[in-house]
Amino acid sequence: MKRRHVLSLASAAAGSMIASPGAHAQGAYPDRPITLVVAAPPGGGTDIVGRMFAEHLSKEFGQQVIVDNKGGGNGNIATALVAKAKPDGYTLLMQYSSFHSANPAMIKNLNWSPKDLTGVAMGAIAPQLIVIAKKVPPDNLKDFIAYAKANPGKLNYASFGPGSVAHIGGVMLNKAAGIDLVHIPYKGAGPVSADLVAGQVELAVMSPPSLAAHIRNGNVKALALASEARLPTFPDIPTTAEAGLPGFIFDAWYGMFAPAGTPKPIIDKLNAAMRKIAKFDVVVERSNQLGIVLKDWNAEQFDRFVATEGDVWSKIIKDNKITLDE
Repeated sequence: MKRRHVLSLASAAAGSMIASPGAHAQGAYPDRPITLVVAAPPGGGTDIVGRMFAEHLSKEFGQQVIVDNKGGGNGNIATALVAKAKPDGYTLLMQYSSFHSANPAMIKNLNWSPKDLTGVAMGAIAPQLIVIAKKVPPDNLKDFIAYAKANPGKLNYASFGPGSVAHIGGVMLNKAAGIDLVHIPYKGAGPVSADLVAGQVELAVMSPPSLAAHIRNGNVKALALASEARLPTFPDIPTTAEAGLPGFIFDAWYGMFAPAGTPKPIIDKLNAAMRKIAKFDVVVERSNQLGIVLKDWNAEQFDRFVATEGDVWSKIIKDNKITLDE
């Protein structure tokens, strides 16, 4: 009996020793640099929000969070890379809403699935702005709609690619206002902003972070905010209802994802850090400057939101027959 008891204790101790390295490794996360893949080129809203959080995550974790911009492919290059990465918390994705919600509805043989990723935290929600180039004569939305009706097919609107927020925003604006703006796709918000400022395109429906500085400097003209309320940072920009186009409400979002199968303790640690950072005075102030809204959501709340968004975007895309071949 004593011998069996001693052997039993020895076996238990051995099992504990085998289990402890994994537990220790998980508890020590992160113990090396993290790569945050951004599904857009530098300069756009996704990049701005990603870098804002990456900077503070580096300080919180004491490990460098490296931002790796993987623009192009309508967000699929970055998304597929993270979807197929090792689920250990060291390769993360800062995703743009349309890439995540629209691509599965537009592409039959997509090289990733929403099921390949798990939500970590909401970065920010961004009410969309209707912005025009400085060279375009009208100074308000009502006059622009009249101007566009007088010039059907002669004015362009820019997007970040088929199915992007800017694309669907333009499609919806055409229908809501009864105008005929021509779609010009780009590879990201940065290039769109540059050509809008240069007057190469007339209009864009975009998130505030991509254009905040240009609006303040007078490089572009913001006609309306597609939201129910004005933004504190841009109190002079009217809502679409105030500007004469009631019912035109449109948001984008930026969120962090990890490969499916990433251990829950790691997801929870990342989520807690993101939510903590979102309460920093400097981040709140920066978000207000950019015109974005921060959300204090846990990972499960974010995942539920993302699932609902997928259903909504799928319906819009199918109803409007939007494809990558458009």
